[in-house]
Amino acid sequence: MTGSTAQRPGLDARGFLTREGCLARVPHAFRPVVAATRDRLAGVFGRRLHSAYLYGSIPRGTARVGRSDLDLLLALREEPTEADRDDARALGTALDAEFEQIDGHGILLFSRARLLSDPERYDLGWFVACLCTPLLGEDLAACLPRYRPDSMLARETNGDLALLLPRWRRRIAEAGDTEEALRPLVRFMSRHLVRTGFTLVMPRWNGWTSDLSEMAEAFAGYYPGRGEQMRAAAVLGREPVGDAVVLASYVGDLGPWLAGEYARVHGLKAPRPDGL
Repeated sequence: MTGSTAQRPGLDARGFLTREGCLARVPHAFRPVVAATRDRLAGVFGRRLHSAYLYGSIPRGTARVGRSDLDLLLALREEPTEADRDDARALGTALDAEFEQIDGHGILLFSRARLLSDPERYDLGWFVACLCTPLLGEDLAACLPRYRPDSMLARETNGDLALLLPRWRRRIAEAGDTEEALRPLVRFMSRHLVRTGFTLVMPRWNGWTSDLSEMAEAFAGYYPGRGEQMRAAAVLGREPVGDAVVLASYVGDLGPWLAGEYARVHGLKAPRPDGL
């Protein structure tokens, strides 16, 4: 399959990736959650906080009441401490308990310096500039370049799957065998594999989407032999079930194949100074 000459979603007229979310797209039901989050972040972190961002389905406008989680990225003025992480967890837990609109939370903490560092230019930097919506503070996107859906971006965002698979196997072994324990792993790994599959073909597809079904279809257009696996993973990324067989297939078949093909096509992600 060859890429279409028509302009793909997620690109401007010059072929640069556009920011996918904005506060105006936040569904009405989630606006009280966002307002409370903004107010409480300032109170919890004060001057430690440089800027805060929403990402995921809420700023994209696709969040589902009672099903979607609250995703935040916090840029701190200094490297995050354990106390900072504890504060973030406590804040997320409190918001999750108070607002029935959300089901879970995820809060990423990084220093401003790391987000703007050269090693993170095409990973965390791109994430802030293109997938995060400013909520508080000065927007770091002003300090970052424009991005195209090219092989460098593919390599630096998801070219580390081979390193992740051993960690995934340990997490599966330590999780136990209950449906409740395995469901979050199925959700997380399904989403990660679909996104990795999409960025594998992203330079040829020449565009961006965060919709799991669209990602899987884009991948299947170039790898039809693996298309059904990726479509199934997209479904499980939205509606997970705690199935040990699914997880075994991820770390024993789809994941290793995808890691090898990714390395062949784009190469390996550059090592980070801290090994992350």
